[in-house]
Amino acid sequence: MRDDLKSVFKSEVTALRAYSLEPHETSIKINQNENPWETPKQIKDETLRQFENYKWSRYPPFISSDLEGRLAQFAGWTPDGVLAGNGSNELIQALLMVTMSAGKSVLISEPTFTLYRQIATILGGEVQSVRMTTDFRFDTEAIVDRIKRDDPQVVIVCSPNNPTGTRIPDSDLRRILDAASGLVVVDEAYHEFSEQTVVPLLRDFDNLVVLRTFSKAMALAALRVGYLLSAPDCVVEIRKALLPYNLNLFSQTAARVALDSYATELRPLVNNILSERQRVFNEIDQLNGFYPVVSTANFMIVRSELDPRVVFEHLLSRDILIRDVSRYPMLEKYFRISVGTPMENDLLLQGLRELAS
Repeated sequence: MRDDLKSVFKSEVTALRAYSLEPHETSIKINQNENPWETPKQIKDETLRQFENYKWSRYPPFISSDLEGRLAQFAGWTPDGVLAGNGSNELIQALLMVTMSAGKSVLISEPTFTLYRQIATILGGEVQSVRMTTDFRFDTEAIVDRIKRDDPQVVIVCSPNNPTGTRIPDSDLRRILDAASGLVVVDEAYHEFSEQTVVPLLRDFDNLVVLRTFSKAMALAALRVGYLLSAPDCVVEIRKALLPYNLNLFSQTAARVALDSYATELRPLVNNILSERQRVFNEIDQLNGFYPVVSTANFMIVRSELDPRVVFEHLLSRDILIRDVSRYPMLEKYFRISVGTPMENDLLLQGLRELAS
């Protein structure tokens, strides 16, 4: 790009690397923490049946109040404290759009989801970070000290954390909420796999924001549905950053059907993932040179005595795609694997046994 054109863009943006994934196509894809089982046929069929009755030539409702009401009932919160979005990533962006600018700051605990830093930086905010402990627990003492010292506008806690799978104890989160004068955002994209949630704390803290997604346990990653739970006054402000008609009607319909079918169609898949997570952990833990980290999500990181890139390439040659996370802070010796189906996990384990020293 020529210099005069480059000057059009913010220097903070040109200094960044775009969020991306390696463009590999494999039969076994366990690199993005997706649900390894396809969306149940009952959910697909009912979504198509309902959608057939809608007028495709018309916009969806300006506010997806029907879906947001269902989400409130599902999550156990008030409807005017719910905001539906085009994936939870859109809601992260919207929240940071209404809080971040020059002189404003966000505090994160690293290693964590890289989009928090990326979006805040693009918006002109300052990103502060506190590293996790050596065993990948949240360093609550350091987080609270940093809040008291710098008073960030936003604190983001991913729990269970991507990529470590760590969940913050509610008692520690309460300490952070008590210390913070700004918003405390808990990204619960993987909460179903921890079988715990911080939603009850919304009744005690009006500065708490909870993010969730349909891309993982709900098996709807292709349709991009997420939602936010917070005090109604916070939702009013965050909604201002969303584009009109941000969530298409097909995705809204599928989300409502998935909510109605969760207990019968989706919860059993979550149970399968939990069972496989334990089996995969136990098997890897027996391999020489590989050290899995206990996870409360549908993925885990593994420390490797081999270069993680060697592990990545070896598995790729066997048609298995994992995530090399060795560029993350603290994770120079780690790779990440999503929990797959039993067959996929067996082939992964076979590939790792070939490398075990």
